[in-house]
Amino acid sequence: MFNYVGPAKPLKEVTSRTLDHGRFYKIDDLWMPSVTTVVGHQSKHGILEWQNRVGFAEAEKVRRAAAWRGTQYHNLVEHYLKNELEEVEKSEGLPTYLFRSARETLDRIDNIHAIEAPLYSRTLRIAGRVDCIAEFDNELAIIDFKTTKNLKKVEHLEKFFVQEAAYAYMYYELTGIEVDKLVTLSVAEDGTMQVEQRYDKNPYMDTLVDWINIYHEEINEGN
Repeated sequence: MFNYVGPAKPLKEVTSRTLDHGRFYKIDDLWMPSVTTVVGHQSKHGILEWQNRVGFAEAEKVRRAAAWRGTQYHNLVEHYLKNELEEVEKSEGLPTYLFRSARETLDRIDNIHAIEAPLYSRTLRIAGRVDCIAEFDNELAIIDFKTTKNLKKVEHLEKFFVQEAAYAYMYYELTGIEVDKLVTLSVAEDGTMQVEQRYDKNPYMDTLVDWINIYHEEINEGN
């Protein structure tokens, strides 16, 4: 059984909407781009090149399969961390196989502050929904759950840590609690696990600020 301690301060729900250029959250009277939108903006050119290479139909097929796999896996992990074992036990298919492959790693999580919780920063003017804030191996962490067809090289994980650093900053701004580290937990379709942890958040925060500025500059140029 996982222990749920809750956030240091209440995290209020926020309104969101999806537009052509990303997902936005309404904080006070301001619509802020999601962290995923800002980070994803950096990959758009590479994604377009890949789509042109494989064709739109094949690209869309891959995107839909990845989205379904990720959503179903996240749902199982969320049920598991909330001690809702009945929901986990009645599941089947690829997401269940991925969950069972990850279960031993997931058991390293405890003292959960938040699961799928809304976060935002008035300073950075971004928002998002964090997968999990909890202790991992007894150290408070931002934890991101990823599924993938094949495990990625470590150098290709930077964008995940940038995203997690954003959540760490937002959680500190809202609660005054600083996390110890950033954790990316990836599981591939063959069942192999990848656990990557980072303690120094500063390089990723520097990158985040650069990416936020680039996002706003390019979006404003397109308007």
